[in-house]
Amino acid sequence: MKLSEMKLALAEHDLKLTKSLGQNFLHDQNQLQRIVRAAEIGPTDKILEIGPGLGPLTEFLIEKAGEVLAIEKDKRLFDYLSQKFATAANLKLLHGDALEYLRNNRRWRGWKLAANLPYSVASPLLVELASAEEPPERLTATLQLEVAQRIAAAAGSEHYGVLGLLLLLRYESLGWFKIPAACFFPAPEVDSACIILSRRAEPLLATALHGTFTRIVKRGFSQRRKMMFKLLKQDWPEDKLRGGFEQAGLAPRTRAEEVSLEQFARLTEALST
Repeated sequence: MKLSEMKLALAEHDLKLTKSLGQNFLHDQNQLQRIVRAAEIGPTDKILEIGPGLGPLTEFLIEKAGEVLAIEKDKRLFDYLSQKFATAANLKLLHGDALEYLRNNRRWRGWKLAANLPYSVASPLLVELASAEEPPERLTATLQLEVAQRIAAAAGSEHYGVLGLLLLLRYESLGWFKIPAACFFPAPEVDSACIILSRRAEPLLATALHGTFTRIVKRGFSQRRKMMFKLLKQDWPEDKLRGGFEQAGLAPRTRAEEVSLEQFARLTEALST
């Protein structure tokens, strides 16, 4: 779906875009094809798309995948998509809030995400998928450039923080590529990026410890410039923390932004015994 086709569809169906829903539609064909290639879609794959909008990415997904589930919150766009893809046998359209749907449907084994996510809910959507009982095999998502940088950031860098740690506990980052604002209609105020995450073959932590990991990470970054040891004393006794920090190879004066994912995992194990 090219830009001229988008504008025509909006005019013919009298569709008014809503800024609060993050309705910026990717029209650049080269970028759409890059996303599809990054998603590594095969003919038997099941694909989850969130926020299909006018369906520019959906068109490519139904050509490649065995099954596509697309969730659209805007009823007007849902009706438009239902008409546009009426003959697509491998596409199931749902009208609803994707975040609510994911909270109630937590088994995605065998699925892959390929989506141009609404900016306002991109982070919680990805965290919800990553924390599912059975998370998707692969996440290929377009979101704000700054968010992509935060997800892929290494310990000690300015973008390193809670979001990246919660996602990378279960996924490995395979990189990202920038998508300029001009590739969208209407053009957003910031550039975007497509990030690719692949589910880890070997888990870093037992699933039963994920809640503790999240608690440690969120507490540690609750006051970024403070020593993590002092922050964690709100939840654990000092002697327990000293032993945990020693096992994780951490000095008591360490800040959360200096702690690697693997060290957070080791600290979680130590504080869970």
